[in-house]
Amino acid sequence: MTTQAHPRAVCLVSGGMDSAVTLAEARAAGFEAFALSFRYGQHHAVELEAAARVAAAGGAADHRIVGLDLAALGGSALVDGPDERPEVPKDRSFDPAGPAAPGDEGAIPSTYVPARNTVFLAVALGWAETLGARHIFLGVNAVDYSGYPDCRPEFLAAFEALAGVATAAGTEEGARFHVEAPLLHASKADIARRALELGVDLGLTHTCYDPEVQAARSLACGRCDACRLRLAGFAEAGLVDPVDYVTP
Repeated sequence: MTTQAHPRAVCLVSGGMDSAVTLAEARAAGFEAFALSFRYGQHHAVELEAAARVAAAGGAADHRIVGLDLAALGGSALVDGPDERPEVPKDRSFDPAGPAAPGDEGAIPSTYVPARNTVFLAVALGWAETLGARHIFLGVNAVDYSGYPDCRPEFLAAFEALAGVATAAGTEEGARFHVEAPLLHASKADIARRALELGVDLGLTHTCYDPEVQAARSLACGRCDACRLRLAGFAEAGLVDPVDYVTP
């Protein structure tokens, strides 16, 4: 039996700052990281371009992009669905230091993609089993709790339990799979600071839900929930966000 120099882990990489720092955390923890991204019907190719940059810069051993047609189901402002899609919320107020998502506390925003993390983790679990990996890294954090049900600690614990009975490794070998969320209790300011500590270039990342293309460049809108949270996090951390934004 071949012994791996470093334990393997599958890391979900979206191209955003959270997943970039999560990949760095996996590497810092001594894992050989295998990056996994999805072409799931999202509007903007810039997301996968950023994911490729993040995976390469983050030292991923491999980077796979899997195609999933979640757009066929619709139900989100982030995918091209069969019906008219909802608008991306803009200019909403929120407490950047709090654990709640922007907008009404407990409300699920139109940018929620139904069961997306469940589907992504299921595919990640399959690749992990193939690789002999027992850890899956996911960049969810406290800011997402109230807005997205598949970013909550209860969901992660439930998926770990599922993995034990859904795989040959779990049922035949007693293997235990771990869903690692190192940023789970972090604010956006914490994440920006941690990126600096780990040497993560957040200029390679893309966060905006509704970017604008100008002169072949994708500029962040600065007004969607993702942009506002990101900008507030950098401001709280006393750092300058290196990505380009639309000039008002």
